[in-house]
Amino acid sequence: MKQSMENNRYEITRVKGGTGNCYLISNDGKAVLFDTTGSKSRSEVMEACSGYEMKALVLSHPHFDHAENAAVISERFNIPVAYHSADDELFDDYNAQPLKSYGLVGFVVLKMSVKVLRETKVDRPKKRYFIKEGDTLADYGFPEIRVVELPGHTKGSIGLLIQDHSILVGDALDNWIMPGTGHLYYDLDVQKKTAEKIRSFGHRMIYYGHGKPTDKF
Repeated sequence: MKQSMENNRYEITRVKGGTGNCYLISNDGKAVLFDTTGSKSRSEVMEACSGYEMKALVLSHPHFDHAENAAVISERFNIPVAYHSADDELFDDYNAQPLKSYGLVGFVVLKMSVKVLRETKVDRPKKRYFIKEGDTLADYGFPEIRVVELPGHTKGSIGLLIQDHSILVGDALDNWIMPGTGHLYYDLDVQKKTAEKIRSFGHRMIYYGHGKPTDKF
């Protein structure tokens, strides 16, 4: 399922796959992809990307439901994959940063996810580079998109700030039932601080890794 929203000069298209989302951020026929969903949604994501001149792929973090298609998409469109260096170890072993949960929603989601996380190998992209807080996507034609570090779900979770109106947050927040702090975490204290960091950016449209985008949090 694709949903598009125009925000000033950028169009943000939500591509839903399973229980997760990825997003195409486009302008003037060029686009960057944020996350990829899982392999079962690969054809839909590839089709969505094929309508643009793809410039780069950014991963919020390398869990399978966000990154399983990364290597394939990188090769198909000849684009680099960017993510935080602190999460590189997750390509080798997801359990390098074991997940915990809070609340009933978190318990159910973790119970459903843990077996797949253990059994699914996410291929490390060949064409990759590391990004960090304050970096922009200017090299790919998107100077007003800025990287923001959002740790807690993983050590290296990141998001993208788009001008003064939008933020893509991966799993730092979720909207399974209602918007809030992500229910799965590597470090809950850090995750809560990240939620406050997101609040500090002011009123924005929030694009979640799971759940519908909202402007309320």
